[in-house]
Amino acid sequence: MPVWRVVAGFWWDPIIQAHTFLLLRVLLVFITMVGTQWSNVSSTYCKDMASSVYRPHSVTITEFGAVGDGVTLNTKAFQNAIFYLNSFADKGGAQLFVPAGRWLTGSFSLISHLTLSLDKDAEIIGSPDSSDWPVIDPLPSYGRGANGTIDGQGAIWWDWFHSNTLNYTRPHLVELMYSTDVVISNLTFKNSPFWNIHPVYCSQVLVQHVTILAPLNSPNTDGIDPDSSTNVCIDHCYVRNGDDVIVIKSGWDEYGISFARPSTNISISNITGETRGGAGIAFGSEMSGGISEVRAEGLRIVNSMHGIRIKTAPGRGGYVKNVYISDVSMDNVSMAIRITGNFGEHPDDKYDRNALPMISNITIENVVGVNVGVAGILEGIEGDNFSSICLSNVSLSVQSMHPWNCSLIEGYSNSVIPESCEQLRTDCGQTPICYDGGSSSAIHAQAARHRLSSASRLLNPLLKLAML
Repeated sequence: MPVWRVVAGFWWDPIIQAHTFLLLRVLLVFITMVGTQWSNVSSTYCKDMASSVYRPHSVTITEFGAVGDGVTLNTKAFQNAIFYLNSFADKGGAQLFVPAGRWLTGSFSLISHLTLSLDKDAEIIGSPDSSDWPVIDPLPSYGRGANGTIDGQGAIWWDWFHSNTLNYTRPHLVELMYSTDVVISNLTFKNSPFWNIHPVYCSQVLVQHVTILAPLNSPNTDGIDPDSSTNVCIDHCYVRNGDDVIVIKSGWDEYGISFARPSTNISISNITGETRGGAGIAFGSEMSGGISEVRAEGLRIVNSMHGIRIKTAPGRGGYVKNVYISDVSMDNVSMAIRITGNFGEHPDDKYDRNALPMISNITIENVVGVNVGVAGILEGIEGDNFSSICLSNVSLSVQSMHPWNCSLIEGYSNSVIPESCEQLRTDCGQTPICYDGGSSSAIHAQAARHRLSSASRLLNPLLKLAML
């Protein structure tokens, strides 16, 4: 199926919004740039963003020669329309309306104070000709190409990837760079060549009520990847893809260390995911700028390889710390929790092998899992033990006779079934070390706080969503 992508190469206050969508089809989209008041990171700021913005000026894409027959290439029409509408940026902004039809296009960039509005029967589809998608420079925190522009038809890119015939790395479906006040809401994304939604070097980002779909065997089709970004809220999303559902990143080895832009203050809630090749929620492996202050709650993970995963390696440097994950339910997951200290490749041979990552203050609590293969493999790095790994109120129905495998880690546990590995058997209810999602404060009175996780309400609604 064809897909669409707008290359968001802007630097000022964008908001991407949508109203109403039909599964597998974009129906009505608003892409807007405005300034919005943003509160401190918490689940409440998901409600703070304006859902619509009035634009006093409006044009239709057909006024610029576009044809919605699914065959005519309309890249120039989109580019010319947006160039024209830029003149209204200081006059209240403008709207570009796309009527019913199938509008074939290559890459085009957005501007500030613009609303891109699609009729309910409009589809923006990507050109199958890679020459319609110009190559852009690599991200400074990655060092070599990990971004680009979109072909628009993921299957072609997946074939090129599998046959090792790519000249460049694959493009993302939507990439937002150096942007503030971004809303992506009520949209369906599908068949991305690479990562789906990639806010990088952004702040004040809200992604809500989004559906992301790709074949379960599609390579590297991550769902939502906050990258070197701050104050990010991801809420009420459904993702079925070939790689990580939600994954937080912050740059790659020496490039990420030098660029030094962390991902921090991130709230994730009410996510349902299915992935054959990744995890429901993941961190890294590109995390060299640092990741901290992450709170994730209400995760439903089915038919997946991993539930929760942290990926890193010597040479990464950086840190993953102050992470709180709660209210998680899993069904048919190969491994519930995995922390890996030797994962992934390097951008080149210039990385510092002595740049060891710090993994600390990771709390996972209120987890229920059925049909789980292995409870967890938790592996640090020689000379770099991962510390303050805390598990609380975790109940997993595990098939393996050896449910846990732990090495080079330190931490605590309480009410874990099957019993956690020896390195975690100090009761976290008796220590002030475990992170509770606040300002590095402790988990207090665990027994009193053990509520009935909504994981027990998991299976019927979750499996309904998984069958979509």
